[in-house]
Amino acid sequence: MSKKRILVVEDEDNMRLLITEELEESGYEVDEARNGQEALEKFRSKDYDLVTVDIEMPGMNGLEVAGKIREMKKDAKIIILTAYSHYKSDLASWAADAYVVKSSDLTELKDTIAKIINM
Repeated sequence: MSKKRILVVEDEDNMRLLITEELEESGYEVDEARNGQEALEKFRSKDYDLVTVDIEMPGMNGLEVAGKIREMKKDAKIIILTAYSHYKSDLASWAADAYVVKSSDLTELKDTIAKIINM
């Protein structure tokens, strides 16, 4: 069985590296994007089983990225990942399958990914 492919969209280098390493250790194939534009280019060129998107990014924010990904592929699996819990009430965040508040402990993120990716 082939590895599930995840696109991690995160502008903070340290957080992107941490998420990528943790997901690769969990057996996923991971691609990275530093911003919304890069994420959309990668999403157009490859098939991903799931995308994690940071909200607060320069240029295009994560909610815009999630919306554009949904326009390209209606059944795309998207997790909004952010340090700001107040976005949970933002209606645009409902374009995602899940909403995870960032933490250095990635257990919640990995559990959420496993649940969504295996639906």
